[in-house]
Amino acid sequence: MLRWHRRLIAARWRQPKPPGRPPISDELVALIVRLARENRTWGVVRIQGELRRLGHRVAASTIRKILRASRIPPSTRRDDAWRTFLRAQADGLLAIDFFHVDTVTLKRLYVAFVIEIQSRRVHPLGITEHPTGDWVVQLARGLAGDLEEAGHRFRHLIRDRDAKFGAAFDAVFASIGIEIVLTAPQAPQMNAFAERWIGSIRRECTDRILITGERHLHHVLAAYVAHHNAGRSHQGDGMLLRAPEDEPNVIPFPARIDRIRRRQCLGGLLNEYRPAA
Repeated sequence: MLRWHRRLIAARWRQPKPPGRPPISDELVALIVRLARENRTWGVVRIQGELRRLGHRVAASTIRKILRASRIPPSTRRDDAWRTFLRAQADGLLAIDFFHVDTVTLKRLYVAFVIEIQSRRVHPLGITEHPTGDWVVQLARGLAGDLEEAGHRFRHLIRDRDAKFGAAFDAVFASIGIEIVLTAPQAPQMNAFAERWIGSIRRECTDRILITGERHLHHVLAAYVAHHNAGRSHQGDGMLLRAPEDEPNVIPFPARIDRIRRRQCLGGLLNEYRPAA
């Protein structure tokens, strides 16, 4: 009797449990699986960003559970004064760097680019087989002219200690009020945004295609930069998992699952997803 009475009292005062997350539709589950299978290098946060750009908000933990249930292995990867500086000055920061690509005939080509830290927008500067100091200064003059013409808001340019960046290079940017910020020796993480983009273009593009020459590399680079700037989501702080050229602070209306279409770039090497018109 006492046990029954205790249960009766407990039932009388038991608070109803709040409902959990609403279940997502089978169509949305199928879309998540489709994105993961069509893009093997995409991680959970990248898929979450692509869904948000299509107007569908899904928690990263939910996407992870769906991938685990579908037996699709997720692909995720993740010092403090420097990080604080980057966050405080992000809207006025540029970073410049090089990366190389080996062609089919084993010719090594060097690509120079600059990236805006706040928006992650990338601007290719040039391609050459012989990156000399004079060539780099010429690139700097062209970039400085473009920035002046656009009424630039940038105050700092991050670069490493490569010997190609000399005093003449620094003087070009000093003339338009941009201060050069040097990274520490053997510290690529201090130019992490540029290094991250180099890793992205290699994993998603240049390591998966045979480059025949400089003209071909120009074409591939232009296609990937356009995809990076306008066709894929980004994981930067405050970017809302959008592309650099997406409208800021605009959350799209959820697209119908059956009307989402894939646009293939570079012969299907890259995929972009948009609602059908």
